[in-house]
Amino acid sequence: MNKQTIITIVIIVVVVLAILIFAYLDSQKPREPAKYDEFAQCLGNQGAIFNGAFWCSACATQKEMFGKSVDFLPYQECSNQDKSMKQECQDKGIVRYPTWEFSDGEKVEGVIPLENLAEKTGCLLPE
Repeated sequence: MNKQTIITIVIIVVVVLAILIFAYLDSQKPREPAKYDEFAQCLGNQGAIFNGAFWCSACATQKEMFGKSVDFLPYQECSNQDKSMKQECQDKGIVRYPTWEFSDGEKVEGVIPLENLAEKTGCLLPE
């Protein structure tokens, strides 16, 4: 290899390493709390379960209502990769998505407004 090829390879390696280091450091930053973090956590603490499927558009709508707080939802994935229902969800009597389960045993199908979730669970909905 000539000198120019070696220099080019070194530059490429340095740039790739810099990008990887930057990406790693960026991923380690603590996330700012989002508006519905505590609300979503409270839902789970109160025994609510959001049963859904990765391919379900209504489930995606429900998740979008929580914005960045979606990771704190008490979410149960009910679909296998082939879109068949997981046995544990069949055993719970889930028929449609989304289906919310509450600590009193009630099941509610469909997208539920956040206000209704707050009322049902006693969780404080931020303004």
